Amino acid sequence: MSDAGISMHVAQLRKELDDPLFSRTSAGLAFTPGGLRLASRAVEILGLQQQTAIEVTEAAHGRRLLRIAASSAFAEHAAPGLIELFSSRAKDLSVELSVHPTSRFRELITSRAVDIALGQALPSGQADLDAADNPIVVRPFLNYQILTVTAPGNPLTSQPPTPLVLREQQWMLGPSAGSVDGEIAAMLRNLAIPEAQQRIFQSDAAALEEVQRVGGVTLAIGFTVGKDLAAGRLVQVKGEGLQTPGEWSVLTLTPAARQPAVSELVRFITTPRCTQAMLRGTGVGVTRFRPKIHVTLWS
Repeated sequence: MSDAGISMHVAQLRKELDDPLFSRTSAGLAFTPGGLRLASRAVEILGLQQQTAIEVTEAAHGRRLLRIAASSAFAEHAAPGLIELFSSRAKDLSVELSVHPTSRFRELITSRAVDIALGQALPSGQADLDAADNPIVVRPFLNYQILTVTAPGNPLTSQPPTPLVLREQQWMLGPSAGSVDGEIAAMLRNLAIPEAQQRIFQSDAAALEEVQRVGGVTLAIGFTVGKDLAAGRLVQVKGEGLQTPGEWSVLTLTPAARQPAVSELVRFITTPRCTQAMLRGTGVGVTRFRPKIHVTLWS
């Protein structure tokens, strides 16, 4: 648009909303309180426009689309079983899954870039903040344990290792360790593991395979390594700071603002049948699943 066209639209907005929206100062533009409110709403308006276009197109073809954001750990270990079981209940439903840091969940939900987010629970007190500042509902649905594991025969398993010994180990880690938030990143910080001793792989499964092949230690979600621990293919390393509880939650808009499929998933995700599907894992039918591709450049 030309400068004149933008000025005309701004003038119309000011007249329609009965607010100057911003003023020019020596430091640049300064928003009025009304202008700040409009700027924050604009993100939601654009997101709602995109969501409406998607829903109309899908409805025209007789299908619904559910867009899910997930943490890397949830996407790898629990999302396939959840998506397959939930989508099998509705033949007209397609699911689009994308992986994001949990710190972006609130932004993605409020801008309507996704319909629902699944992953690590928000820090204590954050749910109350969301209720006050943003129309977000947070509902925990699954507890788990993060364990430190290694291959059989590693001297670390004979007795609790000292902090110095732990810092000398080679840590083979999944993509969750590359994020600044989350339980795994917090564990590594609390153990003071040097970055030079951390190797991050494209998945938790790849990190576990490397531990079994060349040694070292890794952090794993308990239910994902239960069979390997029982069979003796992996051994848990025990000691202070080497085990911590975790919790996955579902984040959505308020019930009045979300599409029916989201409310259906929120109700379904806490059922015993769904929990078993997430813990067991399964493949997802190709006709039901639309993965989004995200490329990360490592340096």
